[in-house]
Amino acid sequence: CGLVKNLSLMCYVSVGTPGYPLVNFMQLHDMELLEEYDPVVSPNVTKVFLNGVWVGVHRVPGVLAEVLRGIRRNNAWSFEITVVRDVRAKEIKVFTDAGRVCRPLFVIDNNPLSGNKGNLVLKREHLDKLTDDKTIDVSHMSEEEQDKTLYGWKGLVASGVVEYIDAEEEEQAMIVMTP
Repeated sequence: CGLVKNLSLMCYVSVGTPGYPLVNFMQLHDMELLEEYDPVVSPNVTKVFLNGVWVGVHRVPGVLAEVLRGIRRNNAWSFEITVVRDVRAKEIKVFTDAGRVCRPLFVIDNNPLSGNKGNLVLKREHLDKLTDDKTIDVSHMSEEEQDKTLYGWKGLVASGVVEYIDAEEEEQAMIVMTP
């Protein structure tokens, strides 16, 4: 069963994040609210949905999708936000609701200006931090102190090396199975 397989691969079930601040954020990044949209003036725009509700339209959907993924990877917003750009349907779907089964994937650098384009974002410095974790004595620390002190898996997620995607985003993602 696919659900059992996903659950066995370090999955995360989303607990939900408030979505309304994202509407304001997307407005600041040139999204027109649905109430302000005139289909006669701009018939070739992309619809923007938040948790299944049509909230607005955008003229440059690729930029908006990359900005939203960027804030997720830079840990400026919750890592459990899902951003799906469906080019054929001319839709961007953003999900922040609870109950989505997400799985972790390593991130590939797609920045055309980067010298690391096409390679993992994971670097030697990340591996060194994980190795350093082994030398830290955590026997006297509470779980909260351990989370603050150790880099670990949460550090990889916060650094944008690993991101969680749900089934909806996985359908649109290009996933490499081998290095």
